[in-house]
Amino acid sequence: MQIIRPTNLLHAALMRSALFLVAIAMPVSAYAIHFGPEHSDPIAAVILGVTSILFFAILGRFAARKLRQPSVLGELLMGVILGNLGYYFGSDLIILLRQGPEIFDIFQLTMTGQTMEEAAIACISGGGVATILDVLQGPHSLELVQMAHAVDVFSRYGVIFLLFLVGLDTSLDEMRQVGRNSMQVAISGMLLPFILGFVTIRTFMPELSLNTDLFIGATLGATSVGITARVLQDINKQKSTEARLILGAAVIDDILGLLMLSIVSGIVVSGGVEIAEILLVILLATVFLAGAVLIGPYFLRIVVRYLCNLDIVEAKMFTSYFFVMVLAWMANLVGLATIVGAFTAGLVLQESYFKNCRIIPNKPYTIKDLIMPLEVILVPIFFVLMGIQVKLETFLDPQVILAAGGLLFAAVIGKVAAGYFAGKSANRLAVGFGMMPRGEVGLLFAAIGKTLGVIDDYLFSVIVLMVIVTTLIAPPLLKATMQHVDTRTGKT
Repeated sequence: MQIIRPTNLLHAALMRSALFLVAIAMPVSAYAIHFGPEHSDPIAAVILGVTSILFFAILGRFAARKLRQPSVLGELLMGVILGNLGYYFGSDLIILLRQGPEIFDIFQLTMTGQTMEEAAIACISGGGVATILDVLQGPHSLELVQMAHAVDVFSRYGVIFLLFLVGLDTSLDEMRQVGRNSMQVAISGMLLPFILGFVTIRTFMPELSLNTDLFIGATLGATSVGITARVLQDINKQKSTEARLILGAAVIDDILGLLMLSIVSGIVVSGGVEIAEILLVILLATVFLAGAVLIGPYFLRIVVRYLCNLDIVEAKMFTSYFFVMVLAWMANLVGLATIVGAFTAGLVLQESYFKNCRIIPNKPYTIKDLIMPLEVILVPIFFVLMGIQVKLETFLDPQVILAAGGLLFAAVIGKVAAGYFAGKSANRLAVGFGMMPRGEVGLLFAAIGKTLGVIDDYLFSVIVLMVIVTTLIAPPLLKATMQHVDTRTGKT
């Protein structure tokens, strides 16, 4: 008698489900990408394009959950597959999405009097100019650019809400209590990968600019607290000493990473490494964060006082949306990334501001409960878009492969070494592994670097590969090193 193993059943169910979803997705995506008859409503093509991208994101998330992997990996890999297959088969929409923000730069240059050809040559590095021009000069170029722009805008909104929720989960009081060891792990976990990444890319690609080297180093210093927290919860070790150290360090690492991103972005924008410029960026970031933390509560109390006359759900939604968008805009106004403002908004806004509002018994929704649906829809679009922009053909270059291997080594060693600052009482190796996954934070840094023009297609693909590998290997390594940790005492 044949014995059917559970793993075989899982794989069979996964394959059947995936084939079913693909069978549904193919006609929808094909129509969205190649178009059918002319639409009477110009927004119809945009709706169909964005929805198709979201559908593939759901497919990737579904596959990742079935394989017990983080959702971000499924969405990212689905984007990689979609982007490279779509480019190979000549999908016009995928060709534009794959190129990224350079498409919009081309149109901006044409408004200054340049021809489409001149603008494309000026904006697009490497090959593919002829292919891009064929799409931009085709009969459906306007609809395609509208679709690409809509996907880009939705993904940027997704990033803002993602960092807002990370801020909501961050407590200033808890950060003060994490202790010296978490602070040491956070600082070393930011500086060691930064230094190793800078030296590695300088060694393998000495022709790159100093700004590019600095940005790559900053990207390697990122940590994804969400993925590690999920692993610790799965193995019921969230109360251990290592868990408190990892989560405390990861939260501090987020703030240090955003500060580092602001400094490096300021250097890129100013055009050079000058002490005065660096000090100015640090001052602006410090003033912005301090001002938001100190002045933000007064602003929120005034807004909530008036909005509490509405339904509690409306009050929380309007206040949250207004506050996060204002701080994101203000962060950009002073030269910082919008995600710094979004994170700060989440850090400041708390449930306690609504304690005097009229509570409806049947609607005990928290701010996180209300914002989560926006994040669930918009964030996957960002991850799929990042995957679409990974050009696998770049790895045909031996220099790129060497750089990828070197950066991956630096990314792993830098975080593992940081774990040795956790103190003698903790499992240092587990702390290092817990800090290793870059996840969504590393992708955010890479996306900003590409927007600023300091990270090209080759380096973007290398960074995404680093994000994928570190996010894949960290959970099993963390589980293996944490299996002997006592949940009650936190000791091995």
